[in-house]
Amino acid sequence: MNTAVNVKVGRNFRCAVDMIPVRLCRFYPAWKVLLWPSVCYLSNMPLEVKPRFVVLYGSQKGQAQSIAEGIAEEAEEHGLIADLCCLNQNDKYNLEKERAPVVFVVSTTGDGEPPDNALQFVKRIKKRTLSPDHYKHLLYALLALGDTNYANFCNCGKTIERRLRELGAKQFYPTGYADDGVGLELVIDPWLKGLWNSIKDTLSKMASDRTVQLKEDSAKEIPESFLPDVQLNLLSIADKQICEPDSKYPSSLAISDVRPASASTVSSSAPKTQACSEGVPQVSLAASLTSSLPPLSESSLNVPALPPPYLDVTLQEADAVEQAVERLSKETCNEVPISKAVQLSKGDSVKTALLLELDISAFPSMTYHPGDSFDVFCPNVAEEVDHLLHRLGFQDQKNHRVQISLKHNTKKRGAQVPPHIPENVSLLFLLTWCLEIRSVPKKAFLRALVEHTSDSAQRRRLQELCSKQGAADYNLYVRDPNLSVSELLTAFPSCSPPLSLLIELLPKLQPRPYSAASSHLRHPEKLCFVFNVVEFPACSGRPTGRRGLCTGWLFDLVNPGLVFPEKAELALPKIHVSLRPNCSFRPPSDPSLPFIMIGPGTGVAPFIGFLQQREEEKKENPEAKFGETWLFFGCRYRNKDYLFREELENFVSSGTLNHLKVCFSREDRKDEEEPPSAAQPRYVQHNLLLCCRQVTDILLRQDGYIYVCGDAKNMAKDVNETLVEMIKTELQVDQLEAMKTLAGLREQKRYLQDIWA
Repeated sequence: MNTAVNVKVGRNFRCAVDMIPVRLCRFYPAWKVLLWPSVCYLSNMPLEVKPRFVVLYGSQKGQAQSIAEGIAEEAEEHGLIADLCCLNQNDKYNLEKERAPVVFVVSTTGDGEPPDNALQFVKRIKKRTLSPDHYKHLLYALLALGDTNYANFCNCGKTIERRLRELGAKQFYPTGYADDGVGLELVIDPWLKGLWNSIKDTLSKMASDRTVQLKEDSAKEIPESFLPDVQLNLLSIADKQICEPDSKYPSSLAISDVRPASASTVSSSAPKTQACSEGVPQVSLAASLTSSLPPLSESSLNVPALPPPYLDVTLQEADAVEQAVERLSKETCNEVPISKAVQLSKGDSVKTALLLELDISAFPSMTYHPGDSFDVFCPNVAEEVDHLLHRLGFQDQKNHRVQISLKHNTKKRGAQVPPHIPENVSLLFLLTWCLEIRSVPKKAFLRALVEHTSDSAQRRRLQELCSKQGAADYNLYVRDPNLSVSELLTAFPSCSPPLSLLIELLPKLQPRPYSAASSHLRHPEKLCFVFNVVEFPACSGRPTGRRGLCTGWLFDLVNPGLVFPEKAELALPKIHVSLRPNCSFRPPSDPSLPFIMIGPGTGVAPFIGFLQQREEEKKENPEAKFGETWLFFGCRYRNKDYLFREELENFVSSGTLNHLKVCFSREDRKDEEEPPSAAQPRYVQHNLLLCCRQVTDILLRQDGYIYVCGDAKNMAKDVNETLVEMIKTELQVDQLEAMKTLAGLREQKRYLQDIWA
């Protein structure tokens, strides 16, 4: 009996060899002798074969996933095939056997932690049982996303890269470290532009060498000669080489209504002072969100590729649709009542700080520990949802059921219906609870809007904002002021995007995390948290200021109780919450060890839970040995925003808190109780310096812990720099050695942060 045998030639294509007797396949040498001439013949045929590489991503909020999907989609334009997988999809990829180049795109979350869908992968590769040559066959490139407002910048990407190298993997392209603190695209755009040539060079060398290997029947492991001859350098914002356009492999599309080639490509439309014909200086009109100035307005533009549409969306009348908020979370989501609301701050010169107490008595499974946080599920603002419905022309269909399916002819790789949108929900529910309509529009979103904008001037401005040349304007008018999708559509009235575009490109409405400001040991039926009401000022594109989404919503919910606290009939509402255990940001498991807490403003919240817990433990075990406790707290004014003042002073009186160091940044010195000649620390880091010897002794000689909670952009950075200086002074070492010592505390989980931007 004769049949066809499929034979794998190299890695990237298959050929059919007809009429090979199946019985000969039992005998490998004879089979190979018969088969080899046909293989050699077929391998020289001009087959249209696309080389293959792998793209793996780990993403918490969707940015890394979106970039990885973009790479996979653009691969076809370069004559390549990309296998796209999430790092948690173990059944879809196998790095132990992978011989194609692998591109990693990973973000970092929390205190330098991997995204949820990359956590298990990181744990696997960190196993010390793996041999140093475990990945010696692997060629990789890596793009790491992070934010320099946080201490552990790009920590997940750095961890993966370090471990891959330790296991023998080899890098074929420089790693990119993209900073969301200044704009991810400053590194991502040039990194992506240079990626394609490197992948092609690598695949070309691998294919050439493997052909030789196949003919010589040599070993399958990748020799050093497979590696492309490239110089690996850290990719930073200042790098120019990769940014240069490549005419052979363009990574962006030029728009059709470009200006003359001689026009400047400087990415700015800042106001310029020009001279008229009489020589009198004339100041041009200022640029704004909706208009630009030369040279940008006269420049040729390179805009991103148009994201391929992949969803079909229809609206159907329905008698009843599902509206359960609980369906939005994979974790246990409980609807709990707010039992108490208190405004902690006073006066207009400080931020409005609120304390909310939740009644969790009906949910015995909601057991939390000091340092834990929880998610609050908040809706989009009703007025903004209503405005968007009007803007899209769906006001009369807001209660219709949304039907979402994949387009049959979509070119999007790995396309799927967004998993964060439940089935059988109304359009009103989708816009209220599922999509982040306040999210800052990405450049891909702006690019897609161009296709649905009728006014030519508005089309041009959207093209500018998403272009490489308009990067400065995008940051100035869109990214930095946190402009929302609704505000953008208001600014460009001729833009009428379809509903499917919003569902495809808007991210999931994320729950907002808050730290527990209470101890379950003291209050087993209560859960408290504190927050400042966030305020966004007016700007170009936002005529009036607005409050933060979740903090503004919570304030509106409890405001009647704050205004009329004596009216008991004003029942406070319920909110949906889900616990987020934090296994590291907790008091030392050994109560005899000392610890230091640094938490200005609402950053003091988790430490109230720490101290309540410590006080209860001391009552239960009066004979036990407890370590020293320090709290460094700061605020603006002693009598306006000194949060938890009475409770903190009671902790000191009871001996629960041994040292309370407080500073006031905006208070006049003449109002201070101390004499004018005394040192007046204004920020928590100043008080740290005053206690340098005691703090360093706790950290370096007593195996103590230090916790930092609060603002990442300024406070956490300043505290970190101060700690380095203190270690330098105490140990008499240089900057690098002091930084290594502090990094060692992090590695030992004795320097812990719970910070936010």
